[in-house]
Amino acid sequence: MPHLILLGDSIFDNVSYTAGGPDVTAQVRRLLPSDWGLSLLAVDGNFTSDVENQLAGLPADATHLVISIGGNDILMHAGVLDLLASTTAHAVGILAGEKEKFENAYRAAIGHCLRLELPLTVCTVYNGSFPEQGYQRILSTALAIFNDVILRVAIEHGLPVIDLRSICRNPEDYANPIEPSSIGGDKIAHAIVGVVTGSGIGKSASIYRQ
Repeated sequence: MPHLILLGDSIFDNVSYTAGGPDVTAQVRRLLPSDWGLSLLAVDGNFTSDVENQLAGLPADATHLVISIGGNDILMHAGVLDLLASTTAHAVGILAGEKEKFENAYRAAIGHCLRLELPLTVCTVYNGSFPEQGYQRILSTALAIFNDVILRVAIEHGLPVIDLRSICRNPEDYANPIEPSSIGGDKIAHAIVGVVTGSGIGKSASIYRQ
C-alpha cells in the first residue's frame, strides 16, 4: 500500500492556524485514494537542520516523501533587509552570503531524504501575504534568490517541484502573513496529491517534473 510522508514545517503542520478548519494533512487525506496511507512528520517551527530528526520517525512502509522546508531558515536571514548598504553591489553581496548559508543547510536536508531512495517532491517557499506592499515587493524579490537554491537542487536530482508561490497567491490563502489558511491548504493539498499520484503532472503550472 502506498504511504505518503509529509516533511518540513508549518506549511504542512498548520492545524494551529486554521481556526478550526481543516489543515493540510486532513485535506491531503481526503483527496488521496482510499488505499493510501499518510503520516505527518512535519513540525511547525522546524528548520532544515531538523529534517534528519523528522526522518528518524519514518514509518517502515513509507513509499513517497513530500517536503516543504526552508521558510523558517529564510526568516532568520530576513534581518539583512534592514542593513545599510553603500551600493547595490554591496546589498547583493550581503544577500549572496545569506543564500550560500541557506544552500549548505538545504542541500544537507535534501541529502538526508535522498539517501532513503524514495520518490521525493520538494516545495518552494511562498511569498506570504504582508499588508505593507513595499515590504511585500522587497521580500518577494529576496525570496527568489533563496528559491533559486531549491529549484537548482531539484533540477540536479531530477525531483518534482511544487511551486507554492504560484499556488498561494491571494490574501485568503493565508491565515496570517506566513501561514497557510484552510483555503490555501486546500490548494496545497491538491498539488501534493496531484504529484504523488501522477494525476496533476502536466495539468498545473504550479507543478514541475524534470
